[in-house]
Amino acid sequence: MALKINEIYYSVQGESTHAGRPCIFIRLTYCNLRCTYCDSEYTFYEGKDMEITHIMNEIKQWDCNLVEVTGGEPLFQDKCINLLNELINSNYEVMLETGGSLSISDVPKKVIKIVDFKCPSSTMEKKNLWSIVEDLQPHDEVKFVIGNREDFDWARDRIIEYSLDKICTLLFSPTFEKIDPQLIVEWILVENLPVRMQMQMHKMIWSPDKQGV
Repeated sequence: MALKINEIYYSVQGESTHAGRPCIFIRLTYCNLRCTYCDSEYTFYEGKDMEITHIMNEIKQWDCNLVEVTGGEPLFQDKCINLLNELINSNYEVMLETGGSLSISDVPKKVIKIVDFKCPSSTMEKKNLWSIVEDLQPHDEVKFVIGNREDFDWARDRIIEYSLDKICTLLFSPTFEKIDPQLIVEWILVENLPVRMQMQMHKMIWSPDKQGV
């Protein structure tokens, strides 16, 4: 039972309410989206086939209980669900970063899902699968990457339309080097939006282009 893996590494969480926590990352190859601001295009095709048992043995080298499965788009590979189940069964605390275009209905309930719904500046907003909202749980998080005022207004309207603030934590993240984060903060304060502003911590600690962090 194999998956195509781009990289496995140990670092700190750079985003979400779990930012700053030591974490093992399992990055899967392939993505069904092509966002304009993508910072991991190297995951589209690069990777090697790994059996789930091999993956589980690989991550044992680190004394860390938090694991994030990410991509690319991890759910693009069917066996991702098997990997998530194996991690849960091995008593890891598991996070899943997913792009908001593929169903999460088969994802184990214990997994902390970070759903990155796509705003207009990504050019992928028509790919959003809004039925995902029905499968969100309180421990999950929804992220919107904001590149301009249009994105902000669009995200605000989706929060209202789907009552997202009644379901789980909401994250607003600036498109890296495309917008002044202060602008987003000012808009949030004026609108009194029930969201959490976040920055990509790993891009402040290391070079923005550095992989494996």
